[in-house]
Amino acid sequence: MPLPVEVADLTPETMTALLAAGAPGVRVDAVEVLDAHSGTTGRARLALTYADDGGLPPTLFVKLEPFDPRQRVFVRAGGIGANEAHLYRDCAPELPMRIPHIHAAAVDADGGYVTVMEDLLASGCMFPRPDDAAIAGHARSTIDGLGALHVRFWQSPRFTADLAWVPGRAGFGSGGGRSEQAIAGDGHFVRKALERFGDDQPPVFRAVGEVYAGRTGAVLDAWDAGPRTLIHGDPHAGNLFLDGTTVGFLDWGMVSHSPGMRDVAYHCCNSLPTDVRRALQGELVDRWLAILARGGVVLDRAEAWEQYRMFSVYSWVSAVSTVSVGSRWQPEERAVAAMDRTTAALDDLDALGALTDRLARLETT
Repeated sequence: MPLPVEVADLTPETMTALLAAGAPGVRVDAVEVLDAHSGTTGRARLALTYADDGGLPPTLFVKLEPFDPRQRVFVRAGGIGANEAHLYRDCAPELPMRIPHIHAAAVDADGGYVTVMEDLLASGCMFPRPDDAAIAGHARSTIDGLGALHVRFWQSPRFTADLAWVPGRAGFGSGGGRSEQAIAGDGHFVRKALERFGDDQPPVFRAVGEVYAGRTGAVLDAWDAGPRTLIHGDPHAGNLFLDGTTVGFLDWGMVSHSPGMRDVAYHCCNSLPTDVRRALQGELVDRWLAILARGGVVLDRAEAWEQYRMFSVYSWVSAVSTVSVGSRWQPEERAVAAMDRTTAALDDLDALGALTDRLARLETT
């Protein structure tokens, strides 16, 4: 069966076929679209009428390719949607944190994908925001989930076996993100941000951006160095949900085989208000290290802190790349707020110093 691409493709017959693998005997008689929208991917919330529900809930959430044909080409080239569906299809039961319950996930040979998952609104889940009064508790729960993920897959030999599909540089397309075209494309978004915002931001904005845009390949190599694990890759607040006080994780399109500190720095610098990040970041790094240590992974605290400072640049690059394309990927107001938070982190952490020190050391090895 061809995978659905448009919301109109989510017919009773299609939904029956998708759900049958996990719920044999299910038959969908009618599909009502309750909501549908598109950004980096397409999304639809459905109400289903069953002849036989197979124990399935009355509403489900479906992720499809983007509705905009241009965005669809971009997402296919980067493998973002297919990577998420692949992860859900192959690894969902192993992920040691709260994720949506997955009812079906499929990928085709051309990079098309579809995922059918739990309707989190119907489950009573909420969605955190940076201005939540309980943001500190949310941050701790986020680090607990990320730490559990990282220690589970730390230096796993499976990355050369059944997890060989996991990209080393998510979102960079074919060739593992090491082709001249992939590297130039990544630097392009930062240059656009420098042109648009560089004159109105603190000096560190342009200083970091020019290093990154001028030495993109070397920076990406620096970010790949050291022990690696399975990371979410994009754990900003918009990709999280709350089940009570427990943080759950959505939108795994940027999943990759990378140093775990990328996730920690990304979340702290992107999604925590600046005053909260300043107060909590040392505690959160230590919390992450303690989770790893309980799982038998011991890291030097000074090295971990240097990584945190360096990966604050990763958080910033993600934020400014998002805002450079306006509202194509995320509402622009939200993206600008993340850009401001990550820029403040660059200054606080002397991220440029950490990055240039790491680049210098790599050049001499």
